[in-house]
Amino acid sequence: MKTAELFDNRTVFSLEIFPPKPDAEESVIYDTLEELSDICPDFISVTYGAGGGRNGCKTIQIASDIKNRYGVESVAHLPCIGLTREQAGEILDSMQENGIENILALRGDRTDSQGGYGDFSHASELISFIRDNYDFNIIAACYPEVHPESGSAVEDLKWLRYKVDCGADHLITQLFLDNRYFYSFIEKTRIAGINIPVEAGIMPVTNKRQIERMVKLCGIELPKKFVRILERYEHNETALRDAGIAYAIDQITDLIADGVDGIHLYTMNNPYVAHKIYEAVQSLVKVRACATEQ
Repeated sequence: MKTAELFDNRTVFSLEIFPPKPDAEESVIYDTLEELSDICPDFISVTYGAGGGRNGCKTIQIASDIKNRYGVESVAHLPCIGLTREQAGEILDSMQENGIENILALRGDRTDSQGGYGDFSHASELISFIRDNYDFNIIAACYPEVHPESGSAVEDLKWLRYKVDCGADHLITQLFLDNRYFYSFIEKTRIAGINIPVEAGIMPVTNKRQIERMVKLCGIELPKKFVRILERYEHNETALRDAGIAYAIDQITDLIADGVDGIHLYTMNNPYVAHKIYEAVQSLVKVRACATEQ
């Protein structure tokens, strides 16, 4: 099933995982999937290699297994930076042969080691390439607090509209910790004529180093409420984990009450955290679905 078909007067709930590092046991990710499959998410997305690496064969295999072994729809990430059109075609052919129907088309992080941008400089170029040559459902990323490389919110919105015009069917946001940014962003996208589903990306913060890294990479703002949590519990691993779970639940509850299209939970391969959050919000998702069907 194509993910764009899931948004039928209901709140979609999906998960993201990442493949094991090349030197790690592959069985670890399947142990994680065994536990996550109990949640029965609408889909599970798989990042392209561990830690931003290009270990894409594992991504394709895991995404295929999610769909064919666990019976859950899957999404395979595909960053295009450094790829030639021929290489992208080979990867997409392999995804197609493995029964994958959904692609999260990304630019990817620029690094000095890549030695050039290949044939794609932006995600929009990859989206156009996929739309012109394949029948995949295409998902794209968006940024409630503006992409860190954008000159302004207006410029960022212009390029997002362009990605949608190139063929994106569904959007997933970068993580954010203040829902006000999301609500303002959604209002602007609708004014700009972007009317495809937008899932809110939520990352439960379970350690201080993790969020400090994300702030540096993504330029997200830490609300005062969240800073107080970090300061109070940073030296208590269990307390910070539980506070991070509670914060994510509060965010999701507010988003669902406001009618969000979907929640995309960045699990960081932690089934315990994912289960705790889903157990707290599953009835809210069902209530909204039932209410809109009446």
